[in-house]
Amino acid sequence: MAIHTLNRTQLVQMPLEECWHFFSNPRNLTRITPPALGFTVLSTLPQTIHPGLMIRYRVRPLWNIPVSWLTEITEVQEPEYFVDEQRVGPYRLWHHEHFFRAIDAAHTEVRDLVHYVPPLGLLGSVINALLIRPQLERIFQFRQQELTRIAAAAAAGGGRG
Repeated sequence: MAIHTLNRTQLVQMPLEECWHFFSNPRNLTRITPPALGFTVLSTLPQTIHPGLMIRYRVRPLWNIPVSWLTEITEVQEPEYFVDEQRVGPYRLWHHEHFFRAIDAAHTEVRDLVHYVPPLGLLGSVINALLIRPQLERIFQFRQQELTRIAAAAAAGGGRG
């Protein structure tokens, strides 16, 4: 079983507390997910994450085929860290760690470390190289662009989520 890793770091123009507030509000997930994925939350969401929070959603990652996904927030250490893990979904394993570190009073380093195992064994590794990994790269690129846009709007007086 091949375990794949995705490691991304981004500097966000938000103080640590505001950045944490944005990420720890599960309702903001739709704001940083590409619309093309057809991401739909099926759970009632609280204002902030907590260990044990289960989030159900549907996503259409490939060929517009709907996929049900259930993730659990397994660890939270405010304002530095939280983890979400897939409980039901398309991967054999999905473990996503989110790290937040103040760089200065106005900037936060956001780092994502994802360990995942695609479905279908050896065939899944081929599908990962051709479809899954490029899709994940696009998702994180979109997220980076949206976070930059959201932070710029907030700095200009547009407010944050």
